[in-house]
Amino acid sequence: MSEVVKVFGGTALSEKDISSGKIFLTKDSLDCAYAWDTGVAINRYLAELKKGNIIATRCRKCKRIVLPPRLFCELCFIPVNDWVYVHDSGVINTFSICHVHWDASRVKAGEDPHLPAVIEIDGASPGMGIMHLLGEVKPAKIKIGMKVKAVWRPEAERTGSITDIKYFKPI
Repeated sequence: MSEVVKVFGGTALSEKDISSGKIFLTKDSLDCAYAWDTGVAINRYLAELKKGNIIATRCRKCKRIVLPPRLFCELCFIPVNDWVYVHDSGVINTFSICHVHWDASRVKAGEDPHLPAVIEIDGASPGMGIMHLLGEVKPAKIKIGMKVKAVWRPEAERTGSITDIKYFKPI
């Protein structure tokens, strides 16, 4: 009897139990086609990014302007349907100097590190913002509270994703 069975109880199975049909076994290869829906709030947010705008939602009760936008206020638990354009500038709330790529491979010697940061966007409530990359700045110069502005991809290259903003640079 295996140690797992002794600890957790149950009935141990062997390869013979499976091959002889003692237990039911089925094999299948599923072909699962699916579509991913961004939902109403994020869909509009991404459509506005494609146009070069950042949009948020405002709660009528607590007056918070939340970003990324939501369709309900998680503090007041009421529907939110007031849309507000905010600025494409803000301040660095926190940041990291990353010496690994997104796939966890190391940044090569001489290659600039990645600089992800949480940017509190101007016009949104305090603490509201987005995580994005910093650019046109040396890691040693980055400071919490530093003012930054979005650097947008050319309009023809935008796809309606967060990467329509290339990065945020100091201003």
